[in-house]
Amino acid sequence: ARRASLTPRSAARTAPEDEHSMAPPLPAKEATLFKAIVKHYELKSYKKGLRAADQVLKKFPEHGETIAMKGLLLNCMEKKEEAYDLVRKGIKLDIKSQVCWHVYGLLYRSDREYAQAIKCYRGALRHEPDNVKILRDLSMLQIQLRLLPGFLETRQKLLTMKPTNRMHWFTFAVALHLVGRYDEAVGVVEAYERTLEGSDEPSKEPYEYSEMLLYKNTLYEEAGQPQKALDDLDAIKEKVADRTGW
Repeated sequence: ARRASLTPRSAARTAPEDEHSMAPPLPAKEATLFKAIVKHYELKSYKKGLRAADQVLKKFPEHGETIAMKGLLLNCMEKKEEAYDLVRKGIKLDIKSQVCWHVYGLLYRSDREYAQAIKCYRGALRHEPDNVKILRDLSMLQIQLRLLPGFLETRQKLLTMKPTNRMHWFTFAVALHLVGRYDEAVGVVEAYERTLEGSDEPSKEPYEYSEMLLYKNTLYEEAGQPQKALDDLDAIKEKVADRTGW
């Protein structure tokens, strides 16, 4: 399974926003160790991650994000009961931490409790609403559960935040497609086409460009415009790399 990426808030923060509701930042040495914990998790070096977590917790035994990360590492080592206990403890200690809530969602996702995972991701987004990694993870579960309106909303937000990312354009078009808003999906593909004017992307990536044109043609057909789809096929013939698909 794809290793979910985490954004270590503690390592980035320099001062607490609210000393009564948010944990204070870690000193530089421990902040570096916390980044190492996240890296070890992403590299599946779970024992190394646990050693780094224990180093932080030796000096800061109630650091919620480190406790949550330790729980995540233990979950990957099939110590699920202890993992859930630690993550819940981490949230209690730092309830406004997007890291703690994101980790909680990852635990539920690993157990295929997707609805609970979505609730946790939303909890994380309440505290960091523009976190791209969490939004991406949320959208993956929304499409898996066929929560199409939510999937559409999340993908639109990701496109708004990262308009230079080609994948966000097409995933938003697919989201519109899935809810039956074909004309708007075509509009999104055409808007992306306009961003390519004057660029060498069509010639550098002819197959990807060709697939985009064929996808737009499929949208015409599914929108109940067969003649437009046929006319478009003639118009794009020389640009299509997949002659069988054409």
